[in-house]
Amino acid sequence: MAGEGLGVSPKREAPQHQPEHQDRVQIGELVAVVRSEAMRKLLGMVERVARHNAAVLVTGETGAGKEMIARAIHQYSLRCSRPFIDVNCAALPDNLAETELFGHEKGAFSGADSQKPGLFEMANHGTLFLDEIGELDAKVQVKLLRVLDGVPYYRLGGSRKVAVDVRIVAATNLNLEQAVHEGRFRSDLYHRLNQFQLRVPPLRERPDDVGALAEFLLEQSLPGAHFSPEAIELLTRAPWKGNVRELRNVLLKAVMHLESGRAEVRAADLVSWLGPQKNLNVSPQPFQGNLGDLERQAIQETLAKNGGDRDEAARLLGISRRTLTRKLQQYEKEEAAGGSLLGRINPDQQRYFRVAVTIPADLQLESGPHISAEINNVSIGGVALASSATLKKGAVVHLRFGLSGATVIDTSAEVVWVERKRAGLHFLSLGATARRDLGQWLLQKAQSEGWDLGLAITGNATI
Repeated sequence: MAGEGLGVSPKREAPQHQPEHQDRVQIGELVAVVRSEAMRKLLGMVERVARHNAAVLVTGETGAGKEMIARAIHQYSLRCSRPFIDVNCAALPDNLAETELFGHEKGAFSGADSQKPGLFEMANHGTLFLDEIGELDAKVQVKLLRVLDGVPYYRLGGSRKVAVDVRIVAATNLNLEQAVHEGRFRSDLYHRLNQFQLRVPPLRERPDDVGALAEFLLEQSLPGAHFSPEAIELLTRAPWKGNVRELRNVLLKAVMHLESGRAEVRAADLVSWLGPQKNLNVSPQPFQGNLGDLERQAIQETLAKNGGDRDEAARLLGISRRTLTRKLQQYEKEEAAGGSLLGRINPDQQRYFRVAVTIPADLQLESGPHISAEINNVSIGGVALASSATLKKGAVVHLRFGLSGATVIDTSAEVVWVERKRAGLHFLSLGATARRDLGQWLLQKAQSEGWDLGLAITGNATI
């Protein structure tokens, strides 16, 4: 099912009696269902990535929602009105992969009775989604690399080159770095696809999404039905090794066997389709940390020993269930903010990383008065700002603005573009210390969004 990873359907008008769901996010003509902080952060990263034409590699387990992320990238991009073409590379026979992707001419081989455009041509000016890219035949990888580099290609059996403008989004549930190391995937193609990388976390890492997704899927298959609190608790505790795809299948089976006329789905309706649920056997670990860490460890161990039963865990801990839920939500936010990162930007794209801000700035034209301005975004190379005064392209100004803390950027800059009362400025004399401070600030902002930019910025490095 397209888009099942995040719980997506074409947008439609909700019935008048239903309240608007705050966990449903508009993405072009689609509606995504997200409740966890991690997935909301990932969608923000998707929106940022969509503004570029660079290739994107989406990683994640089967059924986690990689296709949905690809569709969201397309919907957020300027190509949203153009075609979105998807292909499962694992389903392409080795002898047909080339003709499917690049097309063939009439008479190119036995059975080629007419000219056939390839998927690249079908996706011209739009987005081509290459799912399971790690399964692509080695010979086709070579030709794909040349096309990604903008080189026109021949259809199979053709004599006229075809040029296309296509944005590539690829996805895999494999470790492509390991595949490259083992010689099963071309290193140059991997780096070409991996200009941006987004990781879709599995459902077990975002339990807050389980209830929202389950309610959405139930609404789609049995309008007016609802879950009992025990059923939601059971769904939240399940490991979901098959992610959202497994959740959808379990709910479909439960609904099919529901008694006629009953609108409530109970825990008993789900148990037989979930399979055996085993408690986690957790061996106590030596404690190292402060009082807050001790409390966290006690909560996690108590939950594990009781199979995730929050009522029983709260009783054994001597706290209310509400307090337990609040603490678990706090832990999830801390992990989302400082734990596993959701995306990676390669060095070529890092220099274009911009942070949207609202920062007052002081401008002074050569032999002119001081002008107040407001910076809208910042990168390692310059800023975009709004000013009441009209700036001229090519003018050199003195720019001064503050970052967080006591850091102040004081430099000369050239006006490189002007649009009404907005302008873009390129730094001309950013010193080593200012560049390092600005780089560290940008790095912190990137990490707070979920990005992995690798090493801290020093010297002439860029992000």
